[in-house]
Amino acid sequence: MGCPLLRNVFAALILVLLSKGSSVHGAEFGHLPDNITVLEGESVTLRCRIDEEVTHKAWLNRSNILFTGTDKWSLDRRVTLVNSNNSDFSIHIDKVQVTDEGPYTCTFQANNKPRIVHVYLIVQVPARIVNISKNVSVNEGENVNLYCLAVGRPEPTVTWKEQKYGTLREGEFLEITEITRQQAQDYECITSNGVAPPDQRKVIVTVNYPPMITDMKNMPAHLGKTAILRCEAMAVPPASFEWHRDDHRPVESDNTLRIKNEKTRSLLLFTNVTEKHFGNYTCFASNRLGTSNASMLLFRPGALQGRGTGLHAGMSVIVCVWVSLSAALLLKV
Repeated sequence: MGCPLLRNVFAALILVLLSKGSSVHGAEFGHLPDNITVLEGESVTLRCRIDEEVTHKAWLNRSNILFTGTDKWSLDRRVTLVNSNNSDFSIHIDKVQVTDEGPYTCTFQANNKPRIVHVYLIVQVPARIVNISKNVSVNEGENVNLYCLAVGRPEPTVTWKEQKYGTLREGEFLEITEITRQQAQDYECITSNGVAPPDQRKVIVTVNYPPMITDMKNMPAHLGKTAILRCEAMAVPPASFEWHRDDHRPVESDNTLRIKNEKTRSLLLFTNVTEKHFGNYTCFASNRLGTSNASMLLFRPGALQGRGTGLHAGMSVIVCVWVSLSAALLLKV
């Protein structure tokens, strides 16, 4: 019975013989619901209960004969006959596949009257993400296009969620125009069709931008004491730091000065401040996208005020000399 054409012919003959001479009334044999829904991979039993003596009976799937009485025509090992007696004629399908979906017919003849009932098997598949964008790294101002493809039965919905702000966007594709550094975050794709819990996966979007120094200020320092100059810069990828003195020489560590570089900042640590340490320092922060710099002063407390006092005193002396000379000239006259 391996020929498909021959199986179709037999199936047609069975339906004709069982229905010949009378009309078919599904209501007369209402033990099966119109539709049966099952998840892919689960098992299902299609029950056909009989309450009278029968002479012929069969199970069909579309035009394929599964069983005629106890004789199995199907080559599928997953399909088995559960019961075959005067009250029950049921089949069992193990590990249901999507290809099992479709109409099934239980038919038998009792008291020279045909009994036929149709049931439609619906196979559902949980929503599942099958393809999604990989993590991306772009420069600020560029466009970003993400995709998330999902399958399932019924057709699933796809939603994008921004982890930072929680906003939602519908659809498989997410387009971000001229992305900013504030939009660097995790983007989560969520797909669901109501069959099982949603499937979720994330895409990490990294936005690169040049350094921007955010923290720098002049610092007072006492001779013989410790002091710190700080330079903090935001950048992606992280910035590398370099310090210069007012004469543009790179600053190097010694027994009284140490440079400590961290992820987002650099520290000049003075362990024993001496006269040579006072002056202007410039911090350079750079990555492959650019460089930023800022200058700050390490000074002795009161030094600026002292300079102002000295200047005032000098001016007073000059004024006194000028007054004295003027008085002497007047006396001579």
